[in-house]
Amino acid sequence: MTAVRTRSAVVTVPAATKTKWRLPFSPWHLLLMPTALVFVLPLVWMVLTSLMSPGQIQRYPPPFLPDGIHLDGYVRLFSEQPVLIWVRNSLIVVGCALVGQLVLCSLAGYGFARLRFPGRGVSFMLLLGTIMIPVQLLMIPAFIMFSRVGIANTLGAAIVPWLCSVFGIFLMRQFFLSLPAELEEAAMIDGCGRVRAFVRVVLPSARPALATLAVFALLGSWNDLIWPLIGINNPAWYTLQLGIAQFSGTHRTDWSLLMAGNVVATLPMALGFLFAQRHFVATMSFSAIKG
Repeated sequence: MTAVRTRSAVVTVPAATKTKWRLPFSPWHLLLMPTALVFVLPLVWMVLTSLMSPGQIQRYPPPFLPDGIHLDGYVRLFSEQPVLIWVRNSLIVVGCALVGQLVLCSLAGYGFARLRFPGRGVSFMLLLGTIMIPVQLLMIPAFIMFSRVGIANTLGAAIVPWLCSVFGIFLMRQFFLSLPAELEEAAMIDGCGRVRAFVRVVLPSARPALATLAVFALLGSWNDLIWPLIGINNPAWYTLQLGIAQFSGTHRTDWSLLMAGNVVATLPMALGFLFAQRHFVATMSFSAIKG
């Protein structure tokens, strides 16, 4: 501000302010946008390849854009292959995995977070230690156990391993530790028991964690291939991923069918992530408050 004196009064004239140039978005977007393009490019190429003709797919070097919209792969997928049966089996596995993990992991995580019992810390550390055991090491014992029980080579062999997970228990425990215990104490003072307080007070507050656990269960059970490849040999119980794997052989790969099947298999995952992506940040921030 500059002051200009006149005969009658002093007039204050504002000085020229410096204009600060700002980006219309965060500077981090300059780094995140190219990184996002790197991850999106294979998905875009998969969709474009599924719209190519078989002759164009076999061309070398492979083209990026199709010369037209060819739906031969999708037509053959739904007419020649039992893809609807595979989708039904995968949906059954995913539904059981979602219900099982949301119920069992929530109960186990709440027990480790709130209930006091002898050996709680040791048992929880032993439970976390099972994460370090390679999954490949457990496949043969699990197959032998499932064979003796009588669920090998059935859809139950793909369902049982996804009913509960150590990661889900850990995630729910960490989230429950971040919630103030006064909420449950106030509910129990008003006459609620432990179970009713858990259902009426704790679970509604844990919706971000439950949504995150549901997405992880959805992605894991939907994309599971190695274990169904070992535990299921009956084509009537093939999951979608196991059925798509049949298109890739040792000497020949049907790329048109493979890409069309991958698009069908990827679409539910993309929709599930878009639906629940806003819950990830809230869950991870809450879960990191207490150890």
